[in-house]
Amino acid sequence: MTRKTVRIAMNGVTGRMGHHQHLVRSILAIRRQGGLDLGDGTVLWPEPVLVGRRAHALDALARQYDLEHRSTDLDTVLADPAVEIYFDAQVTSAREEALRKAIAAGKHVYTEKPTATGLAGALELARLAQEKGIRHGVVQDKLFLPGLLKLKRLVDGGFFGRILSVRGEFGYWVFEGDWQPAQRPSWNYRAEDGGGIVVDMFPHWEYVLHELFGRVRSVQALATTHVPQRWDERGKPYAATADDAAYGIFELEGGAIAQINSSWAVRVGRDELVEFQVDGTEGSAVAGLRGCRVQHRSATPKPVWNPDLPATEAFRDQWQEVPDNTEFDNGFKAQWELFLRHAYVDAPYHWDLLAGARGVQLAELGLRSSAEGRRIDVPEIAL
Repeated sequence: MTRKTVRIAMNGVTGRMGHHQHLVRSILAIRRQGGLDLGDGTVLWPEPVLVGRRAHALDALARQYDLEHRSTDLDTVLADPAVEIYFDAQVTSAREEALRKAIAAGKHVYTEKPTATGLAGALELARLAQEKGIRHGVVQDKLFLPGLLKLKRLVDGGFFGRILSVRGEFGYWVFEGDWQPAQRPSWNYRAEDGGGIVVDMFPHWEYVLHELFGRVRSVQALATTHVPQRWDERGKPYAATADDAAYGIFELEGGAIAQINSSWAVRVGRDELVEFQVDGTEGSAVAGLRGCRVQHRSATPKPVWNPDLPATEAFRDQWQEVPDNTEFDNGFKAQWELFLRHAYVDAPYHWDLLAGARGVQLAELGLRSSAEGRRIDVPEIAL
């Protein structure tokens, strides 16, 4: 075996997602397993170069994980020919400019979403990457969750018959920050800093719906700010100018209708933080992050509505759990491995910057739908 070291500039790894999911549970996990076997006699050894604005935070990460390379100067890192891949997990407002620089420097790029603050910028990134001839990918992690992998198995196997509808519930209560610290950063609740649940979550819903059920053809959304005042990391009160909840209806290609509620102002009454119920002519399923349960047409009970009597049926007990039937790796790590194979052995990969632009488009149109109070068509986009 030949070991090939690949330096990856990782920008934004001092944040929660960049640190835990991308650095520790993906790149360092690949190193712990001995690298990534490309199947051609080569083992890829990822060497992270930590990039960020806070030198002390980078130094602390480097000491914690015994890493050598870190810098607060992105331009210098991108000028280094030994750095082949640029990864971005920064705040949304800083991402587009950094990705432009990385593309111009000829680096392969892999990035969190949304890729830009608007569709025009997201499409321009995809065009620039195509013209430069680099490999590019966008994190679409929920496709790799065990629950959604089981759901895809059901879709691919024809379990549902004709799919009629998809109902999604996502969210949890994010503390305001006064008497308990908030579990999300304060910029998430300031529109001027790129915050908002539509911008954050609609790109997720776009790729989940697109990949599992069909392209989104129209959107009707209502975005609102339920909690108008919050307290930041220093305990200072501020006005929440971004939406913290969104209620969306999406018409899908093929006729199915999806309804997805997203909220940071809801207390969890579900088994998991996100759940999707899919109803079809032949059966239904409820999938979460890890679990998935089904009810086939042949085993569907016959409920009778009678508000004068208490319900005697345990409705949840009438569903059957879908078995794992395989071992599921961390979803972020699994997609990192796919992207690295794509970059170095030309393995198939279609979650690119154009796919990322579709997510930005849906968020943009969702906000427009909410502002104008009407349903809006979602046109197909192309380069």
